Amino acid sequence: MGQYPHMEESDEFLVGLRNVMTAKGLKPSPLSERAGLGTTAIRDLYRKKAASPKLSTALKIADAVEMSVDQIIAAAHTPVDLPHTIAIAGKVGAGAHVPVIDAYGKEGDGPQVEAPPGLPSSGIVAVEVEGDSMEPIYSAGDLLFYTRAVADGVPSEAIGRRCVCECERGLGWVKQVKLGSEPGLFNLISLNPGAENQHDVKLKWAAPVRLHWPADLAKRVG
Repeated sequence: MGQYPHMEESDEFLVGLRNVMTAKGLKPSPLSERAGLGTTAIRDLYRKKAASPKLSTALKIADAVEMSVDQIIAAAHTPVDLPHTIAIAGKVGAGAHVPVIDAYGKEGDGPQVEAPPGLPSSGIVAVEVEGDSMEPIYSAGDLLFYTRAVADGVPSEAIGRRCVCECERGLGWVKQVKLGSEPGLFNLISLNPGAENQHDVKLKWAAPVRLHWPADLAKRVG
């Protein structure tokens, strides 16, 4: 087996792979397809009770689970250390009209992204930007991380800041939130000079953006 002679001597790779799949919630057929193998390839490995797959197959599987072959083998003996993840609630409009898909109170459901360094995974939700009204700061596909201190309402710390928010029509936005002409009304300000602002909007809630990650830095999980 060249670089991995220990794969010839035991089924540690298969044991480790089973542990990795359990920890990551992966199923045999989808993982086989992601690895570029036949749909039943991984299931067949366990049915045949082979010592280990060919190195070329093991490398494809390792790449599909974003680990090295040695890391998978090590998982046969030690717990799988998975990165902390944050739920992606859905999309918010930066010019686009996007219905809110809110993960508040449903943390852990749906797609996930690895938690950025220094940002706790607990109590944090991420949303994806759609539209260009917040250019050049936020671009389509970027992720914004926020915490809702309260379920409803606009806290004072949100005023004047860039926020993820939901208007009374059930649309999600990322805008700079400013006070409107009357209590309970707010102006949603775009950063892109060519984009329109919204005035005297009723908001269900608003939460300041805690962190912005460009799309190419975000590592999605699932």
